[in-house]
Amino acid sequence: MALSTILIVIGILCVIASFFLKDTSKKLEQDVEDLSIQFYQEMNGIKRRLKAVEEELLLDSSFKVKPAKNSADFRKTSQAKPVNQILVQQVIELNKQGCTVEEICKMSTLTKEQVLHILQQGGRR
Repeated sequence: MALSTILIVIGILCVIASFFLKDTSKKLEQDVEDLSIQFYQEMNGIKRRLKAVEEELLLDSSFKVKPAKNSADFRKTSQAKPVNQILVQQVIELNKQGCTVEEICKMSTLTKEQVLHILQQGGRR
């Protein structure tokens, strides 16, 4: 009987002590909430920067070069309005991936002559 009484007293003391001890789960919940807010803010910042870069790329490549009628006109046109370096790199990468010149023309704003010229130069500017 004495053993059961001692165990009951110890149990009651443990329950009472638990009311006075700090709850670590609340701190953990707060840390997780702070981390999720920080993650959300960083993701929004990254999205804003990505959108700005995309808009900048669209502005850089938004001009269209008029199609040349012959190779002499093409040289004049390409010297007057140089093709954006990013667009040149994309043409070279698409060619490395096995895309035909016609497919590259459809995917870009460039004419067939411009694509061929870029591929002949190998992207050197």
